Parts: sequence; structure tokens; C-alpha cells
Amino acid sequence: MNSVTTFVAAAGGPLESHRQRVLGGSTFVSTARPSLPLPLGSATCTPPTTAPGAARRAALPRMAAAAQDNSKRALRRAIVSGDKFNRKGFKDTADIAKAEMSTEFTSELIAELREAAYTIVRGGVTVQLAKAYGFCWGVERAVAMAYETRRQFPTERIWITNEIIHNPSVNARLRDMGVLFVPQEGMVKDLSGVAAGDVVILPAFGATLEEMQFLTETGCQIVDTTCPWVSKVWGTLDKHKRAACTSVIHGKWGHEETIATASFADKYLVILNMAEAEYVSDYILHGGDRDAFLAKFSNAMSEGFDPDKDLSSVGVANQTTMLKSETAAIGKLFEKTMLQRYGPADLTTRFVAYDTICDATQERQDAMIELLDGGAVDLIIVIGGFNSSNTSHLQEMAEHAGVTSYWVDSAECVSANNRIRYRASHGEERVVDGFLPAGPVTVGVTSGASTPDKVVEDVLERVFMIHKLSAEVPVGAST
Repeated sequence: MNSVTTFVAAAGGPLESHRQRVLGGSTFVSTARPSLPLPLGSATCTPPTTAPGAARRAALPRMAAAAQDNSKRALRRAIVSGDKFNRKGFKDTADIAKAEMSTEFTSELIAELREAAYTIVRGGVTVQLAKAYGFCWGVERAVAMAYETRRQFPTERIWITNEIIHNPSVNARLRDMGVLFVPQEGMVKDLSGVAAGDVVILPAFGATLEEMQFLTETGCQIVDTTCPWVSKVWGTLDKHKRAACTSVIHGKWGHEETIATASFADKYLVILNMAEAEYVSDYILHGGDRDAFLAKFSNAMSEGFDPDKDLSSVGVANQTTMLKSETAAIGKLFEKTMLQRYGPADLTTRFVAYDTICDATQERQDAMIELLDGGAVDLIIVIGGFNSSNTSHLQEMAEHAGVTSYWVDSAECVSANNRIRYRASHGEERVVDGFLPAGPVTVGVTSGASTPDKVVEDVLERVFMIHKLSAEVPVGAST
């Protein structure tokens, strides 16, 4: 991930001369200023020119001391222990935030479905709701903290470094509340507008170590909504380093969570799926074309990665929203590979793995399996943001099972003329006319971990309306 994500960081004024530093998994572009000796790998971080407040004056020596042993873990701990770093939210505004979220995101229809054992019938449409769906605890926590932050700081400028979660309606609501989103074009973030005294929210997927360091040095109030399951993966990377292992991360190299996770690793390789895992396994066992390997993973490995040296010991971690079964299979593959390559005596020093699969992801995938195995549904509607990894895997499961399925992000994807605009699991957008059959129909429904119940209700209301309209139109008539 030599150039996976870049952020421009200039505190005040236009960018003048620039220098570019590779910091772990990110590229940091900053204005040329005197450097504070805070090494990350072979790089140097540059503090902003804003005058330090008391909290920042206290934070910088602590961070400098933590960085002297070149430990990302120590630097992260120094940052999160700062007086202006908040990971718990704000009790003073928690009740207000809870009431707002209840009004905006809950659904009487979904509550009715739960009370009716996840099945209801409306005018010839039977709806079967997956028994685990929608907002997970980590997502609900992140959104609540964002709402609390807006109420806690009613007059301050509030930024968020990325979408709080992968749901368009939730992010639109934060914009309505005056929360500013850090500009981003492609993989490039522009933090030049963030200034001392601003409040910055880190999203549920987390933020890179470089972003956290820059924001701390700038003197921002940081509100960290990172899901604890994501933080757990970062702890696993610390264990990999102590075991002198390269971190093999099962994830999508361009996904926000994996970008953040990689920034906390020393040596890492990101693999997307079992096919890539098998490619790496074969290289470990038999060697191969080094240049071809480096080209294949050019965006998905740490700076200076050498497959001939850095794959002698590996630790497996994952993006928390990947397919549970595939992550487990990849772990087993690498364990078998290292056993075959080095023998049982060295296995404990050549391979380490810890369970970092998110409970919520696992529960939603298990519930999808149950929905598919029931065999009673005519089609499945998967609801969630189009950039949501966990939602894409729910759609993927339906596709692999051969069940007609449609992944939509909002009710706007479902038209009154019985047309649906949807995504396939690999991202291709498609349109189907007449997607809802006439007569009695059973629709399976699930939603990703970032999807409010209200969005699911809005989609189902469109389905009920379409079915009712089709029943009222005589056969052969046009709508």
C-alpha cells in the first residue's frame, strides 16, 4: 500500500513548497516546516505551525518519547491518552442524541416484524426478515457519539475524516447538522482546512496513525468512534510484531478500515480472497517471479516489502467485515503452508492467528444462511450502502446460493413502475423491469450493519405499493 492514501496537511494558508513522506501505509504531504523527530519507519512527521495550547504542549513530548523506540503501538497509546482525545462520548448530551436517533432511524414496521417472529403478510406479499440485520452495536455507538459531539460543541467547527458509516442517509443527516466532511478525491484526503480548536470525529472504520498524529499535533479535540472490533484487529497486529511476523490482512486494500489497519502494522500484505491467498501460499512453498509478485500486490503491501524475506513468518488478521468462512479458510491455508514449508517444530514461530472476526458480521452472515436455507423466498432484497463491505458479502452469499437478489441502498432504487436499480456483489450496477412478480410472493429481507431500520421500512413500503398497484391493473394494461 505504498501510495494507498494520501492526505494534504497544511495548517492555515496555501500550500507552498511540499515534501512527500511515506509513513507506513500512507503518503503524507505537508508544507515544508521544521521537523519534530517523530519517526514512523524511516519517515519524519511535521507538526503544524499553529501555536501550541496547553494540551498540545503536554501531548508532543509524550508522543516524541513514545516514538523514540520506533513503536507504532507506543505512539498510538500516547495519542489516545491525550487530554483532547475522547473515546467514550459525552454523558451530558447522550440522552438528547439517543432521542434524536430513535426518532430518525427506528421503524414501527420492523418492530412489528420482530414481534411477529420475523414474518408478516401484507396484501399478498410475505416478508421474511433475517433474524440478525441492520445496525450493529459498533455502528450505533459511532452514530450516537457523532450526534453527542454536535450537541456537546454547538458552535465549534466539527469535521469527520470519512463517512461515519457506509449509509448515505446517515451521512446526509450529519451534513444537515453542520458536520464538515474532510475533502477527498480518490485516495487523497485534504486536511489543510482543519485548524487548532476544531473538533474532529474519527469514523467507525478508524483513522490512520498518521491522521491521528497530525490531528493531535494540530491541537484538535478528537472524538474517536472507531469500532472496538476494529481496534481489536490493531491489537492483533501488535502481537504479530512481537512475534516478528508479517501481518497478512484479509481485506480490500482500498477500504477505509484496511487502510487504517495497515497503518498500524510494520510489515504487511493485504489479500482480497482465497485465490490471492493461494498465490501467496504457492510463493512461500515454491518461490516464483519476484517482480510479478511485487506488481500483483503493488498497492497492497508495506514499503520495501520483500516476498523472499518477509513471508518466512506470518500472522493472519482481517478487515472485520469480510466473509467469516473465507477468513477462517485463509488462516487454515497459511497454517498448513507454514507447516509444510518449515515443519512442526517451527510452526509456533512461523505462524500466528487470532480470532478477529466481528460478532455482528458473523451473526448477519449466519442469519443470511438461515434465510437462504429455508427455501421459502422468491427473491431477496439486501439493503445497505453501496460502499459497505459487509453488505456486499450478504449480496454475494445470495448470489452464490442462486437466489434472485437485489442490493439497494435506499428506497429511491425501487420505482413505482416495478423497476429496481441495484448492485451485484462485485459492484456492477443493473436495472431490472418487473422485478416483483404478480400474485402471492415471499420476499426475504436483510440489511447491512450500517443500515437504519427506517431505510428498510422505506424500501418495503415501496414493495407493498408496487404489488398493490400491479394487482389493481388489468392483465395486459400498461402502467
